[in-house]
Amino acid sequence: MIDYPRGRWLPLTLVLRGTVLPRTLGWVFGLAAATVALRLYVTWAEIQLSVPPLAHSLIGVALGLLLVFRTNASYDRYWEGRKQWGGIVNASRNLARAASAYAGPADALVPLIVAFPVALKQHLRGERDLSALSATLPAPLYAELTASANPPTHLAREMTRWIAARVQSGALDPQLARTLDAAVGALVDHQGACERIRKTPVPFAYVVHIRQLLLLYLLTLPFVLVQTLGVLAPVAVAFIAMGLMGIEEIGVEIEEPFGTDPNDLPIEAMCATIERDVVALAG
Repeated sequence: MIDYPRGRWLPLTLVLRGTVLPRTLGWVFGLAAATVALRLYVTWAEIQLSVPPLAHSLIGVALGLLLVFRTNASYDRYWEGRKQWGGIVNASRNLARAASAYAGPADALVPLIVAFPVALKQHLRGERDLSALSATLPAPLYAELTASANPPTHLAREMTRWIAARVQSGALDPQLARTLDAAVGALVDHQGACERIRKTPVPFAYVVHIRQLLLLYLLTLPFVLVQTLGVLAPVAVAFIAMGLMGIEEIGVEIEEPFGTDPNDLPIEAMCATIERDVVALAG
């Protein structure tokens, strides 16, 4: 995620890094060039294009509504992912706080809590590299984790085992153990919600239909504007293409919020926050 000065309006209009403009420039220049070629042909052949703009305008209205719905659906996925990771931060703090207060020293539990968001981050990105946890976890547990099909769930089981061991040793009251295990359950619930977002993309037919309609609209736009706008038609086509293609690309980028794109969630920063707070709360 890019942190930016929200109150400075003009400088943000000149920024290129982190925007979807580089991914739309190919379409923008291609459509503008096609419009120039069409204008030259119309002038050379001395023909008059009289394409009725009404049908094209109606398609544009429908396309605008579809793009708005597409962007809203993508942002809902993005915001839902942010809420789930906020819940992971809070559940981690609560688990460390309660464990250190009611179950005595939580030195063995802290590495498990710290490792959970890191393992979940890699799991959501489809990556198996857990080397960042080699210095955090005991060697036997790290070996088990690298061989596990679902490392975050494996860590959640180890947290529950730690709670059960404290109960069996008499260091933790069974009633309070339920409170601690509820925090572990909250971590697993947030993990499941993130996996749901990750494994359920925007419906295929919806995405394909929007792109087909968008392509049809932009390819026919030069025929509508070349006669009425003349030499300004390529400029108009370029700006319209940049706007519509940009909205579509924004929806594509934010619909998967757990990756490493500039506009994805700052998961690394949240993992660092969890580590800092858990270590401090556990003393």
